[in-house]
Amino acid sequence: MQVVFAVPGSLDDVSGGYAYDRRIIAGLRDAGHAVEVASLAGRHPLPDDGALKAASDLLARTDRSARLVIDGLGLPSFAEHVEELVARRAVALIHHPTALETGAPPDEREALRAIERGMLPRLARIVTSSEATAKRLAVDFAADPARIASVAPGVDLARRSRGSGRITCCLLSVGNLTARKGHDVLIKALGRLKDLDWQLTIAGAEREVGQLSYLKRIAEKVGVGRRIQFPGAVVETDLETLWDTSDVFALATRYEGFGMAIAEALRHGLPVVTTDAAPAASLVSPEAGTVSPADDSDMLSRCLRRVIADVPLRRAMADTAWKIGQTLGGWHTQAEAFAAAIA
Repeated sequence: MQVVFAVPGSLDDVSGGYAYDRRIIAGLRDAGHAVEVASLAGRHPLPDDGALKAASDLLARTDRSARLVIDGLGLPSFAEHVEELVARRAVALIHHPTALETGAPPDEREALRAIERGMLPRLARIVTSSEATAKRLAVDFAADPARIASVAPGVDLARRSRGSGRITCCLLSVGNLTARKGHDVLIKALGRLKDLDWQLTIAGAEREVGQLSYLKRIAEKVGVGRRIQFPGAVVETDLETLWDTSDVFALATRYEGFGMAIAEALRHGLPVVTTDAAPAASLVSPEAGTVSPADDSDMLSRCLRRVIADVPLRRAMADTAWKIGQTLGGWHTQAEAFAAAIA
């Protein structure tokens, strides 16, 4: 199969969505499919003139016999070509609808909602990274459930995390600095736990201007500024070191298409403290961590207190997290499922 995979900007960008794209593309190539990666210039998801031109140019030069897969972040730039997308049986890969990106201006979100509602019901095929996103597309965006396939992320084989080896409980959160990730909720929750011995590392690039300074202000306001580190985007080897030397994974997300970092935490054998806004939270049994309502810093704080303060409980949760992690499917299997979904 010949595949053209269109992504905004660089495929090397650090995010769960781009990591998914990279691994699926690699899996397709390993299976013998010819995959061209087409980088879309311009602003996304609400396209500027550069993005619109990039979409138009891609369609003009792409062989009509190739299967065109468009990452959902770049899908709005093809809005004026929806008829051609239908004719080509193009595939939209939706990690989560761009209209649901928390933190974007309301007028921008409404514009994106109108675009996605106009495009998604018409496309021949949609692939989502979770069943929850598939259901959301059907209910809120009028997409035909019969045209939607869900292919969850895979996970790599990983060495079990050894932990910090310290009295201090080292917490790790992995997620770009955007309002949607709920890092502010996590910091506020930890602000209630100054009587406990903990440190937090939030690894992720600043994807929304001002998020880093905003989070630092909150940390200072609640009196925990010196306990939180922001290393920014980290390369894979450094991220593996963070996984290996952490005791608990925490993500207070407001919305996720799936929540790849949660699955990665389980694969590494880390107890997980997260919210019900991530489909991957369904993997977290009560014996492996805790799941609290999104945007509820009070409940999240109670969950964190229990895991941080009770060391034997934390160790037992780590054992269960490791067992769950070993049952998760690998990327090879998921790439095969993706190929079947777009064929």
